[in-house]
Amino acid sequence: MQALLDAIARLEPAAEARRVFHGRGGLHPGCEQWALDAFPPVWVLTSFQPVNEATLAVLHTALTERWTQVAPGEPLNWVFQCRHDSQTETRLMAGAVPEPHVVSERGARFLVHVLKGQNHGLFLDMAEGRQWVREHADKQKVLNLFAYTCAFSVVALQGGAKQVVNVDMSGGAIAIGQQNHPLNGLAGGASFLAHDIFKTWGKITRGGPYGLVIVDPPSFQKGSFVATKDYQRLMRRLPDLLLPGGRVLLCLNAPELDTAFLRQQMQEAAPELVFEQRLPNPEAFADASPERALKVLVYRAPALAPRVP
Repeated sequence: MQALLDAIARLEPAAEARRVFHGRGGLHPGCEQWALDAFPPVWVLTSFQPVNEATLAVLHTALTERWTQVAPGEPLNWVFQCRHDSQTETRLMAGAVPEPHVVSERGARFLVHVLKGQNHGLFLDMAEGRQWVREHADKQKVLNLFAYTCAFSVVALQGGAKQVVNVDMSGGAIAIGQQNHPLNGLAGGASFLAHDIFKTWGKITRGGPYGLVIVDPPSFQKGSFVATKDYQRLMRRLPDLLLPGGRVLLCLNAPELDTAFLRQQMQEAAPELVFEQRLPNPEAFADASPERALKVLVYRAPALAPRVP
């Protein structure tokens, strides 16, 4: 646990949501169970193994001592979450969590909920993917599949997208996404569809074709999406959804499946789409085994052949 304690000893007040300590990346032996995130003004410490009260007391003391040094007079707000064997326990350890709780990232603002559920409303490891979308969405019609709370939609519109169609089977997540848009001064340009894409593609296909399609599914969610079974079914749809020259942002966060899995699936399902690059993950998510980390790939549809006079 020493590497985590060392990270806490270097802690500084955070202006934006970000990861502070990434034990899961395997670069800190003995700390693989730990992650520490800033969701200002709250710190969220996550363990992927059970933790006893004595350990939590040591961590609380470390956080309190550091916070007294760097933010004298400011309350320490921190939450502990344990995720183990599909069980989630979340506890407010000190201070309070604002309601609503709004965090920022590179000029965008998002609602988060750190006291309920395993997912807090914003996936911090996708920061570079969001930045790529912001830089490539100008004048594009965008399809955002598995939209969750629609963070990609917000940054696409900030980047000049003409329109974004957000699709997710969770009505609750879509409702938060709808709130994220006015939170960023975005009054129009986005539509929201609470829908299971595998039941029917009609509405999605009729809304196309699209200049950019974002695919960010859960790696394994029973009744929703299982990557080994469903990703190729989805990939087969991509050529018909894309404009000539359109791009796909293809995401997968499954440690057991590597980049080669995605590329092979795409080669079999839609060989006409051309692989361009794998986006880097944020430096804070550095991993001893990059293929176990988040994978974000960019593909492009072929351009129209020039007319022959």
